[in-house]
Amino acid sequence: MNDSPAPTITAREPAQSANAAQRAVGVAAKPHHRRFLAPLLAAVALAIVGLYLYVPGLYSVTTDDAYLDAHVVSIVPKVAAYVSALHVDDNQKVRAGQLMVELDPRDFTVAVQSAAADMASAEANVANVLSRIDEQQAVIGQNEAAIAGDRSTLEFAQQQLDRYGSLAKTGFGTAERFEQAQSDIGERTAALNRDLAALAASRAHVAVLNTERQQAMATVERQKAARAQADLNLSYTRISAPDAGTVANRTVEVGNFVQPGQVLFSLVPDRIYVTANFKETQLAHVRPGQPAIVHVDAFPGSRLTGHVDSIQPGTGAEFALLPPENATGNFVKVVQRVPVKIVFDASPEVLHRIAPGMSVEAEVRIAKPPAFVSFLTRLFGG
Repeated sequence: MNDSPAPTITAREPAQSANAAQRAVGVAAKPHHRRFLAPLLAAVALAIVGLYLYVPGLYSVTTDDAYLDAHVVSIVPKVAAYVSALHVDDNQKVRAGQLMVELDPRDFTVAVQSAAADMASAEANVANVLSRIDEQQAVIGQNEAAIAGDRSTLEFAQQQLDRYGSLAKTGFGTAERFEQAQSDIGERTAALNRDLAALAASRAHVAVLNTERQQAMATVERQKAARAQADLNLSYTRISAPDAGTVANRTVEVGNFVQPGQVLFSLVPDRIYVTANFKETQLAHVRPGQPAIVHVDAFPGSRLTGHVDSIQPGTGAEFALLPPENATGNFVKVVQRVPVKIVFDASPEVLHRIAPGMSVEAEVRIAKPPAFVSFLTRLFGG
């Protein structure tokens, strides 16, 4: 008979068995959840990528083929002279109307004095012709008075001829006296004709003098133009800034002899804009006045606001030196780009540090963005 005690079952054994069963179930369930988690995360990632790529295209168009631009002015002289003074330096800011370059004015001052003397001489010639015209009018008056006297004398001679002719017929007058009266008639008639011819000549000479007066006045006008040109050339010896901006690419020094049309330096104006070359397929909804956002590559994180000013009426290739000839050779269709001008709305500090030629990224808002995009933009400052 076996006297060993029977095994005792305590309450801890069922509890340990239950824990072991739960651990077994958990081990079996964990691979099942992992199988669903990976596709879910992939779907969420694809959705985010899709929204990132698709949603912005609904309300904006973007291009990185853009750069800063400006209407740069080339400062050139209009007369040939030596540079006597230079009032600007490299990369210096200038205001509109500021004196920048002075050329040697001595030659042009002499030209002004010579033109002034020529104009005074021409004006004196006009005065001389006018005086001669007045003198000729007096001669005409003298000739007219002589003609009046000749006619009176001729009339008296005619009366004498009639009187002596009657006396000669009745026998109371002599033939000699009658013949003398006839001779007086011829003499007075000749004197009248002479004075009439002198009057016609004096009047014709007035026409000649009037022609000389017109020529003299034309000479005065020509000399006035020459004087004005001389004054203008003298003014060209002082070159001022046509607009506010910054000096760039200076190639002139004091003492250089410069020629008309020679570029002394360039003036970059303060008004800078963006030339963004969008694809032609992006321009369906782009209109002037639409808001734009510009990011300058040189200043990461910069966000400048502006608006579309205008769209060039032609692609960039159309205005190239050698435009494409699609009607010749083999044709390959290529998406063209059209320059769009974007101007800035405000003048933040960064605008004073940017310069033409810098690369930018331009975005034009063609529609109002969704509310969640605006919220994220305000949240992250994008």
